[in-house]
Amino acid sequence: MELQDILTTAQDILEIEIFSVQGDPVTVGSLIVFFFFFIGFLIFGSVVRRLLQGRILKRFDIDPGIQFTLARITQYVIVVIGILISFQFLEINLTSLAVIFGLLSVGIGFGLQNITANFISGLIIMFERPITVGDRVEVGDKEGDVIEINIRSTKIRTLNNISIIVPNTQFVENDVINYSLGDPSFRLDIPVGVAYSSNLDTVLKALNEVADEHPKVMKQPRHQVHLAEFGDSAWEMQLRVWIPNVKERYILRNELNQAIVRKFEKMKVEIPFPQRDLHLRSSIDLPVNTRFNKEENPGS
Repeated sequence: MELQDILTTAQDILEIEIFSVQGDPVTVGSLIVFFFFFIGFLIFGSVVRRLLQGRILKRFDIDPGIQFTLARITQYVIVVIGILISFQFLEINLTSLAVIFGLLSVGIGFGLQNITANFISGLIIMFERPITVGDRVEVGDKEGDVIEINIRSTKIRTLNNISIIVPNTQFVENDVINYSLGDPSFRLDIPVGVAYSSNLDTVLKALNEVADEHPKVMKQPRHQVHLAEFGDSAWEMQLRVWIPNVKERYILRNELNQAIVRKFEKMKVEIPFPQRDLHLRSSIDLPVNTRFNKEENPGS
């Protein structure tokens, strides 16, 4: 087979009509060009996002969450433009596009409600920014840092370094705790029990010194020491301190607890263990009915 015959055969294959939309034919060739440009714009959008987020936006004093949002929106805009341009190679006009999107809406109504809801929720998250990349959040019983917000789901890395994929609708429809929203500072409450035999002024002094000596306890707002309640075997004290970063609360709780133990040992303050006192009363002598005893024992 000569080259001319090969080219003629290839051209005939590319001109084969697969289907038509509102009288607009869609051939094999136009479909190949459509997918070529569509995939090309997807790759181009991803490259632009990484370039913006990794290099360009980092040169400006912009919050990392805003950087991520701007990069994502730019990627989506490029993809939408690419879709519109790609459809032009199919020679499908706007009326035909409306028919296609109408058919897609029927599919959405029958089986893609969750995907659509997650997509809309993803847009709401990006524009309203109730959560941003880097925030410490708690969704249900899952706590971790937001590392990526995608069009359908959000990726969270837990404190155990486990990545969890959470659908975007959970951040819009359910209660979400965002520890980092607005102000990352956090009030940390440290409960501790001391024996009733302790000197209260010594206990207050010890807990105040623990807070003053720790370098990561904020000076303002000022820490507080409370006698919360009278327990069964101890005064229930509470040290309330403010820390600058909520993500460090577990580490600082451990450090403050250790500091309290050392300070109490130094100042002779006792931390009692739970105990119960059992009081035994002596038996009571019952009166003896001598008449009854004589009737039972007549020979005595």
